Amino acid sequence: MTAALRRGGVLDAGAVREVKVLDERDTLVSHIVRLGLRYVGESAGAPQSLILKTAHHSFAKALAHSGRHEVAFYTQLASAMPPGLVPRCFDGHFDEESLVWHLLLEDLTDSHEIATQWPLPPSRDQAMAIVTTLARWHAAWWDHPDLGETVGSWTSAEDSAKLVETFAGHYDRFADLLGDRLSEERRILYRRFIEQSNRLLQRYHSRRHLSITHGDAHIWNFMLPRAGVNDSVRIFDFDHWRINVPTGDLAYMMAVQWYPERRQALERLLLNRYHETLIAHGVSGYSRGTLDQDYRRSVLWHITKPVWQWSINIPPLIWWNNLERVMMAVDDLGCEELL
Repeated sequence: MTAALRRGGVLDAGAVREVKVLDERDTLVSHIVRLGLRYVGESAGAPQSLILKTAHHSFAKALAHSGRHEVAFYTQLASAMPPGLVPRCFDGHFDEESLVWHLLLEDLTDSHEIATQWPLPPSRDQAMAIVTTLARWHAAWWDHPDLGETVGSWTSAEDSAKLVETFAGHYDRFADLLGDRLSEERRILYRRFIEQSNRLLQRYHSRRHLSITHGDAHIWNFMLPRAGVNDSVRIFDFDHWRINVPTGDLAYMMAVQWYPERRQALERLLLNRYHETLIAHGVSGYSRGTLDQDYRRSVLWHITKPVWQWSINIPPLIWWNNLERVMMAVDDLGCEELL
């Protein structure tokens, strides 16, 4: 612990004397421990607490790639980003032999909080703050020369085709399970989507106006400053990051997670703020109209999300509601026209 904090530049002459568990809890796929620290010697500016994140024991091997992916984000990407977007990481390691991993992260418990209790949507101001930070993060990696070189990797056209083939197999079983609970209109939409997937993938394979995306950007993966705290929104949980079309994060946040009334009230406002923030942080050649086109295409892509969630045994409480919400967004936005 002492060595990690020294590498992080927050501990000089002092040393960690005692580590105490303040709190611990399980999330869906990980185990979170809040640690209290006591020091000996000079420790001014050193953190009084830290977050230790490890694998949930039930999913340690089945979801080992998620741990590997998140450790890679914090140890390879986070330090190259503008400060104040993600929690600081003081140590991270993934062991390929045992599949054991850990992250030692900045503890934001006292300064930040989650916007709402799941599944309540955010207020307008909370949503604006969240989307502003998401846009700043996307802008930092927008068409970055390191994409696909030292940062992330490109998915080839062949691998994309294999992924669609895998999805189609999951969908067939999903549709069989639902029976008459999946209407003929929705079945036609899925079949047309699978048939047109190669054409829809051309947007990604253009390798233009892409960035690092979060992949699980619901509002409960953002921490907002508490009242009276002058700080920025932070993003966390990076086990699904990848190079992709950035509007995928926006569509997942709004079209998949929010029912129509809330989405319709905030959608246009948030897309405007997102675009304004991109431009303010150096993104050029990306029009507001192109953002709308990308957003509608991303909403359409997210009809796959409930099927993927079902395929890995996510509870129906999550995937069924996601299915209903995203289908209503597809109807509202006329996304079927894209097929």
